[in-house]
Amino acid sequence: RIGMQYHWRNRNYKNFDEFLMDMKQNKRKNIRQERKKISAQNLTMKRLRGHEIKAKHWDSFYRFYKNTTDNKWGSPYLTRDFFHDMGSKMKDQVLLVVAEDGDELVAGALNLIGGDSLFGRLWGCHPRAYYPSLHFEACYYQAIEAAIELSLSAVEAGAQGEHKIQRGYLPVTTYSCHYLLHENFRKPIENFLVRESTQVNLVMKLLHESGPFKDGIR
Repeated sequence: RIGMQYHWRNRNYKNFDEFLMDMKQNKRKNIRQERKKISAQNLTMKRLRGHEIKAKHWDSFYRFYKNTTDNKWGSPYLTRDFFHDMGSKMKDQVLLVVAEDGDELVAGALNLIGGDSLFGRLWGCHPRAYYPSLHFEACYYQAIEAAIELSLSAVEAGAQGEHKIQRGYLPVTTYSCHYLLHENFRKPIENFLVRESTQVNLVMKLLHESGPFKDGIR
């Protein structure tokens, strides 16, 4: 089965501004306006790895994670200990982006570094916090800056969210394999997948054609 995720690709950028110069003028302007909102709200963004991530950061991030699952009617299947264990065992493979309002941690985005890519995984904020554009900054722009800094080729931001496109993340094809035990299901599902694949490919083509980058940049 084919699916679709949104990835950012590093074209050997030296910095974030060089990436922005590949964007269409209106998209570039929008990103700069969103990033200015962070400093205007007196927020400080930090990218933490390895020993820089303390127990207090994981405790705060667990609360942020719980807030996200509560708001989305999800189940918090990850425990507080899980985050602490992951930090101690994976060390520099973990990149935690945090936002501070003064001395208080108010939001965080969890990323994992693997191979030549940065994988965005979880996001959360303080239950009483609302900061315009903070989600975009923590999850997308900080990830791009980190990938450039670490010379990684891509940021994989996961599925869903066409709002990612105007921020430089384009749709890419993903693949999954499935074995069906019940033979009577195989043909109907095969027929469905043919129709679904046609639709997914069409949507991806249209999204690329109307993408945020200047002509000739794909």
